[in-house]
Amino acid sequence: MEPVTRVGVTVTFLRMDARPPDPAPPLRDGLAVVRAEAPTVGFYRYLYDTVGADYCWWLRRTMPDRELGALLAHPHVAIHTLYGGGEPAGFFELDGRGWPDVNLSYFGLMPHAVGTGTGYAFLRAAVDEAWRRGPRGVTVNTCTADHPRALPTYLRAGFRPVRQVREVWSVPDRLGLRIPEGLKV
Repeated sequence: MEPVTRVGVTVTFLRMDARPPDPAPPLRDGLAVVRAEAPTVGFYRYLYDTVGADYCWWLRRTMPDRELGALLAHPHVAIHTLYGGGEPAGFFELDGRGWPDVNLSYFGLMPHAVGTGTGYAFLRAAVDEAWRRGPRGVTVNTCTADHPRALPTYLRAGFRPVRQVREVWSVPDRLGLRIPEGLKV
């Protein structure tokens, strides 16, 4: 059996049933969101691993390249990258495979962009992109391993909590993730 670290989190599932009535704030100068038309597995792993390193993002790290490549190639899955100064500053993933809802599967900033005042405007860009698809609703989830401002930012953007679930994850030690002591079970 593979060595694992048991991680306990509370997952909050959120939903938005209508487009936010207020206009999204603009991204600050020098930032732009670009859709990756055909993202490679390597580029996606760079985004996912870098953004999620401090937040125990592990599931996609265990996904085989072939399976991840098929997901990225699916016509209802879209990866958008936030660029600043010519380099990635964050990304989000929209998954419309559960139509008529669109799920904001992943959202986050690179470590150098955290705390710069970019998060809310970038989240609203993700929300607006999801609504451009014409869904019935937009869903997202966050957990206590995520950045402490994640849940308040989702609520500010117009998501409402639907339910909370306590989960215990078996995170493979081979991934080398930095797991905060407070999350270990």
